[in-house]
Amino acid sequence: MFTKFIKLFVSILVPLALGFVAGMYTSDAVQGWYDSLNRPSFNPPDWVFGPVWTMLYITMGVSFFIIWNATPTRERTIAIIVYLLQLVLNFAWTFLFFYYQQLGWALVEIAFLWLVIVFMLFRFYKVKMMAAWLNVPYLLWVSFATALTAGYYFLN
Repeated sequence: MFTKFIKLFVSILVPLALGFVAGMYTSDAVQGWYDSLNRPSFNPPDWVFGPVWTMLYITMGVSFFIIWNATPTRERTIAIIVYLLQLVLNFAWTFLFFYYQQLGWALVEIAFLWLVIVFMLFRFYKVKMMAAWLNVPYLLWVSFATALTAGYYFLN
C-alpha cells in the first residue's frame, strides 16, 4: 500500500514539477515580450492558464499512476514511453514559445505534441480504459492551445 502511495505521489509530482520549472523559466517573457503580442480574440485571461494546467497535470499524473500500476506487459511499456515523450514535448513547448519566442517552431511542436497525445490515448486505452479517458480534457486543452499558438503565429 505504501508503495502505491509513493507511486501516486511521484506520478503527480513529476508533471506538476515540470510545469513549475517551465513557468519559472518563462515568467519574465510573459511580463515583457508576451504582453506586447497581438492576441487572438479567443485568448482567455492569463489567470486561467495556471489553474487549468494544474488540474491537467494532476489528471495526467493520476492516469500515469493507473498505467504504472497495471500488469507489466509490452503494451504498458509502450504506453509509459509515449507518456514520457508527450511530457517532454509539453515541457519543450513552453520554452519554444515563451523563452525562445519562436512562434513558428512552437506551432510545429504543439501540432506534434497533439499527435503524440492522441497516440498516448490509444496506448493507454489498450492498458486501462480509465487512464485514457482521464486525458481527454488534456487533449481538448492542447487542441485549444494549438489554435491559440496558430493565432499568435499568424497575428505576429
